Amino acid sequence: MKIFEILRQAEREGRTRFSFELLPPLKGETIGTIFDTIDALMPFDPACVNITYHRQDVKYIPCAGGLLERRVVRTRPGTVGISAAVAGRFGIEVVPHLICGGFSKYELEDLLIEMDFLGIENVLALRGDALKGENSFTPHPDGYNHASELVAHIARMNRGLYADAEIENCHSTCFSIGVAGYPEKHAQAPNPETDILHLKAKVDAGADYIVTQMFFDNAAYFRFIDACRTAGITVPVIPGLKPFSAKRQLTLLPEIFHVDLPADLVHAVETCTGSEDVRQTGIEWCVAQARELKAAGVPAIHFYTMGNSDNVVRIAKELF
Repeated sequence: MKIFEILRQAEREGRTRFSFELLPPLKGETIGTIFDTIDALMPFDPACVNITYHRQDVKYIPCAGGLLERRVVRTRPGTVGISAAVAGRFGIEVVPHLICGGFSKYELEDLLIEMDFLGIENVLALRGDALKGENSFTPHPDGYNHASELVAHIARMNRGLYADAEIENCHSTCFSIGVAGYPEKHAQAPNPETDILHLKAKVDAGADYIVTQMFFDNAAYFRFIDACRTAGITVPVIPGLKPFSAKRQLTLLPEIFHVDLPADLVHAVETCTGSEDVRQTGIEWCVAQARELKAAGVPAIHFYTMGNSDNVVRIAKELF
């Protein structure tokens, strides 16, 4: 079932669904941790599972003579395979992420063909981050610089149009396309107005729905919704939440994800006496956020697990 169909059904029923995001295991590890996480959350009827896609890392390997060999590796491969395995084992909708970074348009198309052959109907289209060590995002010479271009490519495949124009009478794919939105503005956008225009370009290119970056103040989400609707963006916007879980996140989350932390949350975390106290504070804050969002009628809430689902299980018990 396509994600936008799930969202429409939830709106008709006046129900709020939930989804969550998982990281592929590190290379050499087993998929068992993924299955264990999903097993713990299945009793709460999640709408879907997102599987992230990770750009390659750069490693410098010592060589003879004191030289270093630059090697590009993927530390978390397997997004498409994991998605197929999860769908087959649990019968749940999966949303593999797909990124522009490091891929040509032909390689991206091949990945989409694999997803289509596996019966995967949903994809989250992202630009992705810059390669580690680069100051700015550099696309593949035959790739895309913006997520809107990837969205347009997927939308063309849905119409039977492929990158190789010489191929005729192509099979039409049927992907439901999600994209990312930023309630507090993308870090590289010069201002919120420009950021909304970039988001509208993704929707105009064919995106069916939006999943937001994490935020910790619901007022930011509601302002974002107003800005989207004013700009003519009418697709569903799924709020993304992350349970706060460690004191070090007071600096890490703003640094990495460019989000603001409300003063009340910062004070509550700073006064915690231990790690479990911090986790409980984060759970309570996230539950309060989710309850307000449910009361506002959002069709779904997306949880960023960051590889740790215990707190999401505790939140789901409270809400779903």
